[in-house]
Amino acid sequence: QVQLVESGGGLVQPGGSLRLSCAASGNIFRINAMGWYCQAPGKQRELVATISRGGNTNYADSVKGRFAISRDNAKNTVYLQMNSLKPEDTAVYYCNVWSSSWSKPHEYLEVWGQGTLVTVSS
Repeated sequence: QVQLVESGGGLVQPGGSLRLSCAASGNIFRINAMGWYCQAPGKQRELVATISRGGNTNYADSVKGRFAISRDNAKNTVYLQMNSLKPEDTAVYYCNVWSSSWSKPHEYLEVWGQGTLVTVSS
């Protein structure tokens, strides 16, 4: 079983920055894609950014040029640097990974974190 621990959320003023972290632990053989999704009140969960094991990234149009996703494969950790934050970025941010276990090293399963709240307000 894989556990994801997210940190870094909080209250920030418009124009400010936050850095989210998500560390994976447990029965991990290999982690493939990692990513961040967000869910604002009354809305569906949507993609923010993803990163492949090799470092290829993909961003939602709304965050391009403001957010940067990165990962440390040795630490099984993914980060989201959030700059120039706007009130519309307010949401719960969820970490997402595709990982395999030692017993099934070629079978990747999707795992979600518990979410961390980001509030952008003056």
